[in-house]
Amino acid sequence: MTRDPQTRPFETVLIANRGEIALRIQRACHTLGLRCVCAYSEADRDAPYLRSADAAICIGPAPATKSYLNVEAILIAAEITGAEAIHPGYGFLSENADFADAVARSGRVFVGPAASAIRTMGNKVAAKKAMIAAGVPCVPGSSEALGDDAVIARIAEEVGYPIILKAAGGGGGRGMRVVRSQAELAKAAAITREEAQRFFANPDIYIEKFLERPRHVEIQVLCDGHGEAVWLSDRDCSLQRRHQKVIEEAPAPGIDREAIAAIGERCAKACRQIGYVGAGTFEFLYEDGAFYFIEMNTRVQVEHPVTEMITGIDIVAAQLRIARGEPLGFRQQDIRICGHSLECRINAEDPFNFAPQPGRIDELVLPGGPGVRVDTHVTRGYTIPSSYDSMIAKLIVHGSTRDEALARMRRALSELVIDGPACNAALHMELLNEENFVAGGVDIHHLERLLSERSAA
Repeated sequence: MTRDPQTRPFETVLIANRGEIALRIQRACHTLGLRCVCAYSEADRDAPYLRSADAAICIGPAPATKSYLNVEAILIAAEITGAEAIHPGYGFLSENADFADAVARSGRVFVGPAASAIRTMGNKVAAKKAMIAAGVPCVPGSSEALGDDAVIARIAEEVGYPIILKAAGGGGGRGMRVVRSQAELAKAAAITREEAQRFFANPDIYIEKFLERPRHVEIQVLCDGHGEAVWLSDRDCSLQRRHQKVIEEAPAPGIDREAIAAIGERCAKACRQIGYVGAGTFEFLYEDGAFYFIEMNTRVQVEHPVTEMITGIDIVAAQLRIARGEPLGFRQQDIRICGHSLECRINAEDPFNFAPQPGRIDELVLPGGPGVRVDTHVTRGYTIPSSYDSMIAKLIVHGSTRDEALARMRRALSELVIDGPACNAALHMELLNEENFVAGGVDIHHLERLLSERSAA
């Protein structure tokens, strides 16, 4: 797997995204002295961050399919504004290989890996085969997409129940179903195939052993076009609801650092072996002292700030430098982990049923002080639109220890004021005082168990 030859110097970047990540990319561009153009939909025409861009261009009406997912409109916007590169951010078209190909064919630089890498890592079966070949440990299960029910039943028996059926082209928590006995298997396989086709236009499914109480641990990598690949740190993203992350932290508490270093080196080696260029994240389940690869995200992650806080490395700026053909400028031995960082995703949603709560923000007071960072595109008077996700802000803190980081996050949450739509800040405060989370090392089902207990009380 090699990078398409589209890495080269550029001066103007079109940001094909919205919200806090659009502003985050804009800031990185300006730090590097690059001109940036923000593409926006009609629903975002009054977004405050558009005023600080060098240029802004409307790419369509509010529905994402007609704007942020409209490849033709984005390429036309790049042509009109003279953008030589396109940064996709996260979500939307960020892991769309056809979009990366279209950008390359237009003669522009896609700020991300090659389309071939996106295709391979975007297909969970192909990604698993590539990682097995690279020596990265994977969850026991099938290494091929499965169609025949008899084969599915045989492999399920070999792996041992419970198992989990997954869509080969899946992501975002969709297209997955836990099966605890052979009696459930045929119906579960049929439903999972149907979901895989509906959500991902790909009916292929595969089997993995279902781990009962794993943690979700990530390894962040950066790889340039000159053969250098490094892992920056690990992140723990185990506090989740319906496979959606709620709180992230770095480094992962309670895991032996030598074990982390060993898996980090395997990830960097895998990147060199497959010719990966860009930023990426290896996601693992961790249980009983063992790591199991589940997928690789070929883009910047929502939770990238916690890694930035403990390493001092600007990951988005690194993406841009790599896309310009520059070397990383540092090696593995240069990376130092300092302290601990946490991130809370502050969303406009009902804190009890999690339903989105779009609306106007009448009052907004953001926290500050030592070790506090807020990534947000929102200001007072801004209206959270109903067309997109409900994120208001990412609240990030850093401390010399995990206990200090927890204390700073509690203080920051106590200072946060959001009047208007309901938000989940109170849930975050509750979690930061929950004894098991404070102790560190909760598994990916922990939050849902807490919520279930709360609803039953």
